This record gives sequence, C-alpha cells and structure tokens, in this order.
Amino acid sequence: MSAKTQVNITSAYRLLHPMHTVLVSCVGKAGKPNITTLAWAMPTSINPPLIVISMAPTRHSHTLIEESKEFVVNIPTLEILQAVYACGSLTGRSFDKFKKTNLTPMPSKKVKAPAIRECIAHLECSVEDKFTTGDHTVYVGKILEAYADMGVFAEGYDLKKARMLYHLGGNNFALLDPKNYKP
Repeated sequence: MSAKTQVNITSAYRLLHPMHTVLVSCVGKAGKPNITTLAWAMPTSINPPLIVISMAPTRHSHTLIEESKEFVVNIPTLEILQAVYACGSLTGRSFDKFKKTNLTPMPSKKVKAPAIRECIAHLECSVEDKFTTGDHTVYVGKILEAYADMGVFAEGYDLKKARMLYHLGGNNFALLDPKNYKP
C-alpha cells in the first residue's frame, strides 16, 4: 500500500474529479439566452427522472434560472472544447455566449431555454426544488424531455463516437479511453 498525503480541505472536492462536463443553457425574463459550463451535475432519481446541478449564486445563469425555473443540460464533446472553456470563463452579463463561441441555439421541445445544436445530447428540465449548500445553490431539475444525436447513445454512450469531456479541475479536461474495461 502506498503512503498517503494530506489534501487541503478547501480542495478536497477535487478528489471526486474527473467529473462529466456539461453546458447548461437557460433564458430569463428578458429572453436573452445564456450558457454556463458546469461539472457539478448528476442524476438523483430514476422515478421521477431528476437531476441536480450546483451553481454559485454569482453566476449570471443562476439569475436566469431563478427567473425562468427551467434549464437545459447539454452534453458537449472534445470538438467544442474551446467553446466549453469560454462558456465557463466569460460572463453572460457582458457577452452573448452563443455569438462569442459560434454555438447554435436550437429550439427546445418543452422549455423556453434553447438547446445547443453542437452538443450530442440534451435534457430539458424544470426546477422541481432548490436548496442552498454553503456557497452554491443546488437545483433539482425534473427531466421533461431528453434526446441525443443518432448513433451516439443506446442505453449508454458509444465512446468511439462521443468524445465527451471530463473536468479535472482548473483549466484541465480529460477524455475517457473508449476501450471497454471489465472487472
């Protein structure tokens, strides 16, 4: 067994990384859509279908979700890494992130927030509940509609076709090896 090293408590959450990276799109009362990059997203119930996202109240998207009570979780791939980085680095208060990143808003089926055409999958959600955890708000989203690009998902992603991004922390991202590992 190898020796262990102390990890600073303020960085301990990174022991859970890499985490799946998503783009959350939303729109507020003014009708101007926004995108934010998050790694803190996960399923939390199968029946009913619920997911959670965790977001700092200082984010512009937080304000928009508070106004609209809905959002779309979009699944990006390596092909749009620069846009993913920009959406997490720039503020929607100052920039139209769709224009700045050349991402394409696509009409959603059940919510007003647009989906992102360049992403391979989308989960349209309404806010079912929310609560504060320290310096973040956790939004519980009820999945109203879910869809993916043809050929990339069939009860799971085909990692040879979908080079999905995983956040390592800071400005670092990783990919999963498409080999099928079995115990």
